Amino acid sequence: MAGVSAAAALEARQRDPHAALAMGRSALRAARAAGDAEEASTAERAIGLSLRELHDFDAALRHLRRSVRIAEDAGLARSAALARMSLAFVLSNLGRHAQALRTINRALPDLRGVDAGSGRMQRGLVLHFLCRYDEALRDYNGAIEVVRRFGERLVEARALNNRGLLRAYTGGLKAADEDFDRAAELYRELDQELAVADVRWNAGISASRAGDVPRALTMFAEAEREYRRLEVPRPNLLINRLELLVSVPLLEEARAAADRALAELGKGLVLARSEAMFYRARIALLEDDLELAVRMAASAREGFRREKREVWEVSARHVELRAAYLSGERSRKLGTAMARVASRLDALGWRMAALEARVDAALIARDLGDRRRALAELSTAGAARRGGPAAHRVQGWYAEALRRDLEGNRRGAQSALRRGLRLLDEYRVSLGAAELRALSGAQGKALAMEGLRSAVASGHAGRVLTWAESWRAGALRMTPARPPEDSGLADALAELRAVTSDLELALLDGKPTAALKQRQLRGEQRVRELTRQTSGGGAVDRPPAVPDLAWALGDAALVEYVDFEGTLLAVVVAGGRASLHRLGPVDGAVREIRLLRFALHRLVTLPEHLDRVAVRAGAEHAAALLERRLLAPLARRVDGRPLVLAPTGALGGLPWAALPGCRERSLTVAPSATVWFRAASSSRVPHDRAVLAAGPRLPAAPTEIAAISPLAGKASVLVGPEATVDAVASAMDGAPLAHVAAHGSFRADNPLFSALELADGPLTVYDLERLHTPPARVVLSACDSGLSAVRPGDELMGFTAALLGLGTRTLVAPVVPVPAEVTTPLMVDLHRRLGEGQPPAIALAGARAAHVDAGDTEFAAGVGFLCFGA
Repeated sequence: MAGVSAAAALEARQRDPHAALAMGRSALRAARAAGDAEEASTAERAIGLSLRELHDFDAALRHLRRSVRIAEDAGLARSAALARMSLAFVLSNLGRHAQALRTINRALPDLRGVDAGSGRMQRGLVLHFLCRYDEALRDYNGAIEVVRRFGERLVEARALNNRGLLRAYTGGLKAADEDFDRAAELYRELDQELAVADVRWNAGISASRAGDVPRALTMFAEAEREYRRLEVPRPNLLINRLELLVSVPLLEEARAAADRALAELGKGLVLARSEAMFYRARIALLEDDLELAVRMAASAREGFRREKREVWEVSARHVELRAAYLSGERSRKLGTAMARVASRLDALGWRMAALEARVDAALIARDLGDRRRALAELSTAGAARRGGPAAHRVQGWYAEALRRDLEGNRRGAQSALRRGLRLLDEYRVSLGAAELRALSGAQGKALAMEGLRSAVASGHAGRVLTWAESWRAGALRMTPARPPEDSGLADALAELRAVTSDLELALLDGKPTAALKQRQLRGEQRVRELTRQTSGGGAVDRPPAVPDLAWALGDAALVEYVDFEGTLLAVVVAGGRASLHRLGPVDGAVREIRLLRFALHRLVTLPEHLDRVAVRAGAEHAAALLERRLLAPLARRVDGRPLVLAPTGALGGLPWAALPGCRERSLTVAPSATVWFRAASSSRVPHDRAVLAAGPRLPAAPTEIAAISPLAGKASVLVGPEATVDAVASAMDGAPLAHVAAHGSFRADNPLFSALELADGPLTVYDLERLHTPPARVVLSACDSGLSAVRPGDELMGFTAALLGLGTRTLVAPVVPVPAEVTTPLMVDLHRRLGEGQPPAIALAGARAAHVDAGDTEFAAGVGFLCFGA
């Protein structure tokens, strides 16, 4: 690289830091040989800044200090000042802000013109790190004004990028995006590829703060591709993704990302490490691990204090105080501290954190009987409902509802809560990914619980049902969004399918699997990212009124179970009216469900020669206890009627048909009354060809399909190598009936990767979401394919949720593991009855009644099947 100048190396460091590093070293050798101190100082500066881009901070400091010394020894005031400016930048990256500010202030008097503009931009960045936002903004504005006069586009782009990030964090989101757009345009004109990627990442932060999750993820993904191409490490980017994961909240993924960040972020990235501890504290708070939340928040606060980042320090203090509040502490000291935190966060420009702290302060004051102080805090917080990102407005409506309630305006409070939940629904439907829609429902918990509390206090069954429905399975009430055909999702799913098949074969052959498991994890992450980048839209179904439900039910009875502060409630709609019933503690039902599921699983897995009498007795005992708890108190209202059950999340996985009073009864299970009502009202007419498919490694499956085939009318039969994922999915699209006999796997860690095993690999929930028109009726006859994961708001995730959310009217599937060879007669009888025109729930009840007495295994398998939907 003979003849390369230090200035060229300096200019290249945000285009290709590896190349810039080599250029700087070449220029340094030439400068030393020529005895050119100014060139040597500039070369050392280029090397230091290139190393900073590559995250070698210690080496960067050495070279930048050497740049200062060379210039000072030669009496080169300007070169020394420029080197100090760059040194201040790296010192700030390391959290040494006071030293950075002293360094840049020492440099500024020796800088003129464009250099002075660059210096002001650099001081703005140091002040930005110090959370002195008003001063930072003044310096950014001044820098932009100066460099524009001189036509210095590179420094202008850097200042715009920095100012945009400042605005993103302090609420000026529209102005932030304008800065990012102009900065990216300037960097592209200057061929600064790495800098364009940095701007793209910062635009993702802005989108995240605005609540635009799909756009944020798209920006992050585009930037990451560039970083990988340029081979530039960006370990601290984990933190920005972490902030987004917590905001949704994607808690399992956020927890893993935070733990990874804490393990990977070394001493050179102190700022990022403190932030990782802060977000880990917030995750612990959301997961009710209050002890861990306090411990991590205190560590983060100490780090922020050392780094002199006040806004972060105050935010960490809020986590500590909120943990104390959630633990049950109520004191004037706590309330005063919370109010101070809220005011300070407001003054520092962190509106959402300030809003949360202010509502907490108001709740503490309310609980202590300090009505005046509570009203004052709520009045301030309630103003957030008038503008800003959706999350701000939702929290603002919650505060306004609390204020109205405290003033005795019950009707106004209910109206405010409904406004907040409708706003949240509008935001959630804008997200395309079913996963994001489901998990973001957690943001409505406080509003829904406040409304439910008021409804329960009134004793009005219809109001309790309306409030329970307002937050229950909300994602399934929304128009489903399909990913664009050109999104790359089909290719990503095909690649994942191939890797999963290779992994399965390796496991069977006893070969090493570590590398394949890593490829599978990367493939799953790719599928998640592509799906999450999809934008949404569409309508949200509103909960039906009791008269509408009663009309749709006819002679049937709807029972909606509600978990209210640890007590199980039931709302029954039957005979044209609704009634409210208290059923006792939720914990008891959870314990009995666990016992029942365990006993049924034992019945189908115990070898034939072992005595099953005690196991069967255990199953019958647990089923009888559940009947007494869940149905006996409702007997006068539901006796003799077909049942539609909408269980709360704590009752998830209950094989309802095992309860004595349900074994011969028409029984339908739905995520919510609204979802059932929509399914029952559906009049969609699909095409007339059913699909019958059998998966591999299930000897009874082809036999089952062959036995069903004559009963299913016109059908596409896919068995053996023909039963591929693409073939089965294509045949399912718009089918009147789909019956799949295949091994199923339920993924509790990621329910959307729950799968049916077909000839060429797993058919996952993500594959189902790509269907244009879902099959009207679906029967899954193996394993426990009817299981769902339950998230806050009784949001279901898994095959059941996917199919019902897409518009499938009825799903028949087991919620306990069932052996295929035992269930085949049950399935054949089911299809015979369906062919005779019986509704699915009646057909399943009749088939079950005819087969459950054939033996213990047949009993366990038969009662494991449920009819979901309508």
